[in-house]
Amino acid sequence: QVQLVESGGGLVQAGGSLRLSCAASGSIFAINAMGWYRQAPGKQRELVATITDAGGPNYVASVKGRFTISRDNTKSTVALQMSSLKPEDTAVYYCYAGDGFLDYWGKGTLVTVSS
Repeated sequence: QVQLVESGGGLVQAGGSLRLSCAASGSIFAINAMGWYRQAPGKQRELVATITDAGGPNYVASVKGRFTISRDNTKSTVALQMSSLKPEDTAVYYCYAGDGFLDYWGKGTLVTVSS
């Protein structure tokens, strides 16, 4: 089992920046992918960015050039640096980890971008 705890959400004005962090604990040795998803009110959860053992980071088109995902070598933390934030980035952001068999999710952290 893997436990994920997010931090760093909050309220920011459009054009501002926020950094989200996620701390993983438990069977982190088995993790081969980590990332961030988000769910806006009334919308489905969508992938924001992921990073895997096999390849580099992957971003949804709407955040490319504005968001940067990073992960430490111990696989215990993953971060999402968000810049040039837009009101449409407002959502609950969920940390994700996968080991090839199971998916793990954090409880989410709210990011609100005011116009």
